[in-house]
Amino acid sequence: MDWLNDWIKDLFLQVPCAPPKRQDAQNLLAELIKVGQKDDFLSERPGAGFNSQCRNLRAIQVGLQLHNLGGLALMEWARFKIKRKLKAQMVGHLDYAWDGVGDWKA
Repeated sequence: MDWLNDWIKDLFLQVPCAPPKRQDAQNLLAELIKVGQKDDFLSERPGAGFNSQCRNLRAIQVGLQLHNLGGLALMEWARFKIKRKLKAQMVGHLDYAWDGVGDWKA
């Protein structure tokens, strides 16, 4: 039944930020999905878009932008959307990539 709760939540969950900033949040989410699909949020080795902790640099930047737009609530919204759009393991990768970004704690 978790899938049903997630489906209902996905259907009715609004972007948790001020209306003028919602389109920016949607655009950042779309970019984050592309990053996850193309490069993943983590790498096995640093370099080529990944920092010394093997975290995707663009995912970190997007996380910071989301935090600046709507704080932790907006980051949690984006995480939920990533969980619904990408493979299950990707949300764990995102959690680690965002550790220490804004108020995010993995």
